[in-house]
Amino acid sequence: MKRLTSAEVRQAFLDFFEEMKHKVVASSSLVPGNDPTLLFTNAGMVQFKDVFLGLDKRDYTRAASSQKCMRVSGKHNDLENVGPSPRHHTFFEMLGNFSFGDYFKAEACRFAYDLLTRVYGLPLDRLYFTVHTSDDEAYKIWTEDIGVPAERVYRLGDKWNFWQMADTGPCGPTSEIHYDWDPSKGADRAAIQAELEEGTGRILELWNLVFMQFNQKPDGAREPLPKPGVDTGMGLERVVSVIQGVQVNYQTDLFTPIIARILQLNGMTQDDYKRDSVPYHVIADHIRAAAFLIADGVNPGPKDRGSVCRMVIRRAARFGRRIGFGGPFLADVADAVIENMGGHYHELVERREAIRKAITQEEVRFGRTLERGLAELDALLAKLPERGVLSGADAFFLKSSLGLPFEVTRDVAQEKGYTVDEKGYQQAEAEHSVASGGGQAMGVIKQDELYNGLLRELQTLGALGPNGVAYDPYSSLERNVRVLAIIRDGMPVPEASVGDRVEVVLHATPFYVEAGGQVSDTGVIRGEGWTVDVEDTRKPIGGLIVHIGEIVEGALRVGAVGVAQVDGQRRWDIMRNHTATHLLHAQLRAVLGPHVQQKGSLVAPDRLRFDFSHDQSVSRDQLAAIAANVNEAILANYPVQIVEKGLDEARREGAMALFGEKYGERVRTVTVASNGSRYSYELCGGTHVPATGVIGPFVITYESSVSQGTRRIEALTGHGAQQYISRQIETLRHAASQLGATPDLVATRVEALQDEIAQARQENAKLRRQVARLEFEGLLNKVERLGDAAVLVAQVSPTAVETLREMTDWFRDKVKSGVVVLGMDNDAKPQLIAAVSDDLSKKVHAGNLIKAIAPIVGGGGGGRPNMAQAGGKDASKLGAALAQARSLVYEALK
Repeated sequence: MKRLTSAEVRQAFLDFFEEMKHKVVASSSLVPGNDPTLLFTNAGMVQFKDVFLGLDKRDYTRAASSQKCMRVSGKHNDLENVGPSPRHHTFFEMLGNFSFGDYFKAEACRFAYDLLTRVYGLPLDRLYFTVHTSDDEAYKIWTEDIGVPAERVYRLGDKWNFWQMADTGPCGPTSEIHYDWDPSKGADRAAIQAELEEGTGRILELWNLVFMQFNQKPDGAREPLPKPGVDTGMGLERVVSVIQGVQVNYQTDLFTPIIARILQLNGMTQDDYKRDSVPYHVIADHIRAAAFLIADGVNPGPKDRGSVCRMVIRRAARFGRRIGFGGPFLADVADAVIENMGGHYHELVERREAIRKAITQEEVRFGRTLERGLAELDALLAKLPERGVLSGADAFFLKSSLGLPFEVTRDVAQEKGYTVDEKGYQQAEAEHSVASGGGQAMGVIKQDELYNGLLRELQTLGALGPNGVAYDPYSSLERNVRVLAIIRDGMPVPEASVGDRVEVVLHATPFYVEAGGQVSDTGVIRGEGWTVDVEDTRKPIGGLIVHIGEIVEGALRVGAVGVAQVDGQRRWDIMRNHTATHLLHAQLRAVLGPHVQQKGSLVAPDRLRFDFSHDQSVSRDQLAAIAANVNEAILANYPVQIVEKGLDEARREGAMALFGEKYGERVRTVTVASNGSRYSYELCGGTHVPATGVIGPFVITYESSVSQGTRRIEALTGHGAQQYISRQIETLRHAASQLGATPDLVATRVEALQDEIAQARQENAKLRRQVARLEFEGLLNKVERLGDAAVLVAQVSPTAVETLREMTDWFRDKVKSGVVVLGMDNDAKPQLIAAVSDDLSKKVHAGNLIKAIAPIVGGGGGGRPNMAQAGGKDASKLGAALAQARSLVYEALK
């Protein structure tokens, strides 16, 4: 048996089927794009379902893939088995090959047998094969056509070897290939049959071949399909375990790097892992699932797919506490997943930061309530008799009020010898949904009606004054508040629980609402026993502000009092960028001219973007001057003064206003003072630092065109700029190390290398031309004569296209009358060229000749009567193209 890595096993599968003329198709997303009935893609055939049903057509009839899959429920994937079981997983990969009316049983069986025995090197005496009791055809293929001994082939019934998509529609028999972990136990036929039907772990199902042969009608009758198909599936984790000789999937290299990272992070050893492996298995499995889900756009949330992502992160976090982790650690474990699998699944690498951020945010949220939830669970379990049952109502209370997922409650209860009433939990959840408005028949109120009606009601009740919610994002980052309204799923509700996404209306708020290019604040609203994570703040109508987020602890009720607290670090980063935007605006006008006007902006915590009027690109020298001047203003630590005054007064004083913006009679002015004068003076409702020195470093990262007459600059300040500078320095140091130079001499060394490379290329071109000349001299011995005409048709060694053209000139220099056609394979890109002496160009038109043969190599071209050339795509057909050229030339010169 060959020893292969998991990456090699996957690639060998795809390469084998590509060699068997299959189209290798990339894995589809975990979110099914063509099947609303599925929560997740759970098999390789999902992306081909419409093809099998005749609703879609592809430009291929046979395909192969390695498909990302998720299964989080059902007989094979009860979640409590993930960890203790050696083979159960939430996320897994399914290797599969498919035929859409192309080949059928004979080829499918042969492909499977050849891959397992010849490519992977599995011995036949470790394999068993099953077919449906009625499928004589498949039995004959295995035993007679392929030559598998009859004692290794078993006939089983519908339960094991028949597949159907639904009660009606495509269906058919299956054939399965199994691996015997322990042949020393003998091959008694009855014992093997019992293993195949019930299984104790000795025999492992490897590959399932589904033969879509029939269409089942509503009355149960089955008729043959006009175009039968093949759908096969082999779990990568399983076949890798066999090839790597381990019966526990977690001991394969799909998981060992992840487990090694966990051990490294908590300072544990392999002995610790062997003593209690379950937590490591759960974390490794679940974080794989979370990383792939987030990469495919599924973020942790309270419902549907998001709830599954949340559940696997929280379950992993709970098992992390069990092995000593006290804070967030899962993002670092996810890095190991990305490093291990990002080579094949590039989306993991591309979305690394999004994966890390989403996992950490969810882990932090869960951490806030985990200890309290576990303490409450311990208290409830302590009241039960030994091996008692925790009621569904209590389990739901832990989830709805304390954010403890049912799966975590069940895990902890089982570890302590108790069980949980799952049906009772589901009933309590359904009753709560109806009681809290989830079952309202009136549907969602239109948004404008909702917000206008809510504002009128709150003002009528006296909860809000005529100006609406008291809005002050300037005085403080926190404020005592009262909850006036809760909106969930588009409807006002009196209360909401953990996991609910809500819009919360407060009587007052310190949260900034997006305006003037500055993004909204985030943060928390918390009171006694409850917490809301605020992800966004909006003003849907004048006078009303809603705080959008999720309840992460307790139950929130209308009338509750608490504290609204803005995320301080994020706000300071935003303020740094906003004040820097004003400095940038001032310097753009100073360096480029007073014609510069602001056309738009984005002020976020991680960057700033500024659009301005200017009719040409900003030069490198100008950008350098602007950045230097802004940094000088920052180092000068100028005070930033904010004053409210009349609009007319501010305009008379020269305050800059955003073109097209509407202002009230009273406006907020922001002044950066410089030695008694104004460095910058603008109308602005945003938040700012008290002095420019707080901004920190300022770096311009990008300058581009937005549209005719409008340019854009992107820049970083503070933390973002510091990280950017550190990355650039590290890159410079690495480049210097590779070049064998000090950082200050990198540019000089690169210039020297460029000169060396240019000289080497010239020398290489010269040598290649000399080689081509020698080859050409040898080809002259192969010139054929048709009367007075010389004919040379040949394939030459790869060279420059210019040299290929020059070779035809050499030919015409050597012969007075003749035709030459040359071809070459240049890195799998075929090139063809033809040249004809003037006296023969009426008989053999070079352009027409090339036009006739170029399609053979998948290209096109043409040219003059005496010279023409073409490129192509299929170098394997180059010989055929030249043979056709020779025939055409001979025909024309007869």
